[in-house]
Amino acid sequence: MEGFGVYAVFAVDEPPRLVWSCRDGWQNSVEIQPCVQQIVLFTRGDWGNRDSVSVEFTDEENIPINMSKLTPFSKCLSWETPEDGVWSKGATLTVKVNQTTSELLDQVLTFSQMECTPECNPTNSALKECMGKRKRSQGEDVVDEGKGKENICPNGSEKATPHRRIKNNPRGGQTRLFSQKEEQTAAATSQNHKAKGKQSKTPSQTAPLDKPSGRWGQTLCPIDPQTAISIGGQGARMQFCKDPIWKLCTEDLSWVPAETLAEGPTPEARIGHTATYDPESKRIFVFGGSKHKKWFNDVHILDTQSWRWTLVEAQGKVPPLAYHSCSMFRGELFVFGGVFPRPHPEPDGCSDSIYIFNPEMAIWYQPIVTGEKPAPRSGHSSCVMQGRIYVFGGWDTPVCFNDMFMLDLGLMEFSAVKTSGVAPSPRSWHGCAVVSDSRFLIHGGYNGTSALSDAFIFNTDTSCWSSLTLPPLSSIPRAGHSIITMPFTCKKESMDEEEELSDPASQMLMVFGGGDNEGSFFSDLITMPVNELKQE
Repeated sequence: MEGFGVYAVFAVDEPPRLVWSCRDGWQNSVEIQPCVQQIVLFTRGDWGNRDSVSVEFTDEENIPINMSKLTPFSKCLSWETPEDGVWSKGATLTVKVNQTTSELLDQVLTFSQMECTPECNPTNSALKECMGKRKRSQGEDVVDEGKGKENICPNGSEKATPHRRIKNNPRGGQTRLFSQKEEQTAAATSQNHKAKGKQSKTPSQTAPLDKPSGRWGQTLCPIDPQTAISIGGQGARMQFCKDPIWKLCTEDLSWVPAETLAEGPTPEARIGHTATYDPESKRIFVFGGSKHKKWFNDVHILDTQSWRWTLVEAQGKVPPLAYHSCSMFRGELFVFGGVFPRPHPEPDGCSDSIYIFNPEMAIWYQPIVTGEKPAPRSGHSSCVMQGRIYVFGGWDTPVCFNDMFMLDLGLMEFSAVKTSGVAPSPRSWHGCAVVSDSRFLIHGGYNGTSALSDAFIFNTDTSCWSSLTLPPLSSIPRAGHSIITMPFTCKKESMDEEEELSDPASQMLMVFGGGDNEGSFFSDLITMPVNELKQE
């Protein structure tokens, strides 16, 4: 058998094509013709000290379409032509082999051919340029300002948010959750990155050893009564956190860096993803998200018993999504809404579709849904209660929502929820947590102008909203934060043994991370008993 290689199949009647071999250095690119409808990528040979193979699709303007990864545990990937036709003018497939050695060279070797000039072989500088910000000619018009804002982070800088922002796009009267000094710093940092291309290195975020650095857009996922896992997030200067995975012990409220605790390929740094825990299989499912111009539709699984990451080789169709919602019901993931990329020069769009992932079969599918569907949105919240998914808020810029929809998981039917009481004002990127069998909490968020600090309880039995007093949180606006509830556990010493007691009716509310209106990112953990929440 030949040495290690990466192969691609572009048609059912064609043999596999070698797209990378050892003689190509660390990276290689090939052109994808517009007629290609499906691509199958796989490896052959001994992996040796190779850790993974990064795979990236870019369109004819070198804008990333999709990204994924091959590993020794997931040696095959497949894609079909997206419905929006992003391959209609051809694309480029780039593979980069990553080794475990610390002296990995980031070489750029390519033999991709451009569609209009087949003889042209782009140079290293051209590839560096495509990794920078998208450029426009001076006479090119700015597209729809409103529809291009879905993917803005609460701290507001356009230059490093994970979406395709149009240069010099006017923001109107919108106030950013970002101080002027921070904006200038972020802009200068972004300009430096653009000048240096992909080879530029962002300053490392030095986090304290005892807790995560300040961040927003992370996930916080309980896995047992004493443990929660935080994944991802973005911090100061629009930099993605260098300490992306932490383990929280709720007994003493201590943090432990967890990125090196688990084996296997960890998810790439990202924001706007979801992390959902399945108590039956004791696994965390991380889906989607974005990182600057990269969009993800990958599924990473963390087995909390073996502490091993796995990148799923999933079948079926699901678009790259960020700021979506994900709910676990009967062992399946229900993904709704979110931001998805569109071909240049169209602005990014919002989804109103539901995608279901079946972990047992490793397949995505779309159910037939009836009833009154919510409008497309992102940055909303969802929670599963009594066999229903409740969807609240979100936005499809410039419109912010405060409506409520319910999906009956038995009938697969959507309906608008008619509520009473004083409802929260329109918002997105708020915190949401189930606090009882019939109540969930909404706190903070972003209304398109500023961060919020108010809190509300919704009762699913009465469909009634009630405002809430949260003394530790009401004074500081917060958006993009995480809220969870954990059982309150105490230890009782007896004569023979130390007994651990857990009262199911007694829970602790835990709030972590988020950003405010001054450009600050929180690293504190705020806790309070759920039974002390005071409704006004």
